[in-house]
Amino acid sequence: MSANRHYAAIALGSNLGDRTANLGLGVVGLASLRSTRVLARGPVIRTPPMLPADEASVAELGGTYFNTAVVVETALPPVDLLSACHAIERSAGRDRSSESRRWLARTLDLDIVLYGETSIDLPGLKIPHEGLRDRPFVLEPLAEIWPEARVPPDGVSIRVLWQALQGCTENVCT
Repeated sequence: MSANRHYAAIALGSNLGDRTANLGLGVVGLASLRSTRVLARGPVIRTPPMLPADEASVAELGGTYFNTAVVVETALPPVDLLSACHAIERSAGRDRSSESRRWLARTLDLDIVLYGETSIDLPGLKIPHEGLRDRPFVLEPLAEIWPEARVPPDGVSIRVLWQALQGCTENVCT
């Protein structure tokens, strides 16, 4: 890998419409980005919406989420990669015009969860993703495709984070 190329992990989720097709659109969209190639795609994990039902109507929450993750190699800077992710979401029908509704149902959600071992804290872009360490639907597919990835600031691996969420310590699960 050349000095200006980076590995990044992107979480994908969908709970509206044809969720499998929406995830496929996300992967194809990422693969079509300039200076970017998809190296691996994780398994699809099915989960209920995160937001408790008392905070939104069931209709607003949508159905079961289909989630996966991909690892890409890219020369795009993180902010450009984020813009590209938002464009892919729009092509799948995602409407980000009302951020107050950001936790509700969506056709496609793309989140950059890792960008090498870089930490970024900008408005609208936090890497590593704020929820990475406690979201099984992100860690599980990542643990299959990029278990050795190191998460800043402490450098703990995706494998260790996934095992910890499962109640494992020193490779022994309870």
